[in-house]
Amino acid sequence: MNKHVNKHKLNQAGHAWRTRAQVLGLTAAVVVGVIVGVSAGTNASAASARTTAVVKYVSGPPGPEAVPLQKGTMLAPASTAATGQSVDGIQCNAAEQVVFHVHTHLAVYVNGPLRPIPAGIGIVAPAAQATPEGPFYQATRCYYWLHVHAQDGVIHIESPAGHTYTLGQFFDLWGQPLSTNQVGPAKGKLTTYVGGRLYRGNPRNIQLGSHVDIQIDVGTPTVLPRSVNWSVTQL
Repeated sequence: MNKHVNKHKLNQAGHAWRTRAQVLGLTAAVVVGVIVGVSAGTNASAASARTTAVVKYVSGPPGPEAVPLQKGTMLAPASTAATGQSVDGIQCNAAEQVVFHVHTHLAVYVNGPLRPIPAGIGIVAPAAQATPEGPFYQATRCYYWLHVHAQDGVIHIESPAGHTYTLGQFFDLWGQPLSTNQVGPAKGKLTTYVGGRLYRGNPRNIQLGSHVDIQIDVGTPTVLPRSVNWSVTQL
């Protein structure tokens, strides 16, 4: 009888030991899983941080469109822009086409300083209208579907129908080169941001769209990406 009891107790002890071992094993697996998950999440966050920088708002005195004016030496003159002939299928019409009407902001920095985008690109025979915030240019002949009214880097996309246009088409209309190592007359390594995120493709292929912020840094030093505070504008 004692042998039977002792054997039963041994079986109970063995079962309890196996249960504790299983629990400990499961707990260890959970802990390892949590550590791996946290590590993976940290690595993903680090990878994201490498491609996304902290976006600051563009600063400076607001222009006639409530977007800060770009100050400095022009990247290139507006006088090189097309004068009425169609460019890449983009026409020049006597009146602005507002069936499709959105706005993109473009900023170009060359070896650190901002190089403004001139007003009047895509506006044939522009005439300046004086405002308290600076000149606002209107056409006396025609408007291309891509044009710039003020020296604030805002590209107006106004066409008779919804269509996707690219930064390359804007530069073609401007008559200035754009490639993976050149922006207008400026040449060098490009660091390009779209919406604050690093863009690694050909800048010619960047799509213009509603409240899209495009920044191109040529050479070094580079500038952290900046965005327009679109909420204070009526664009």
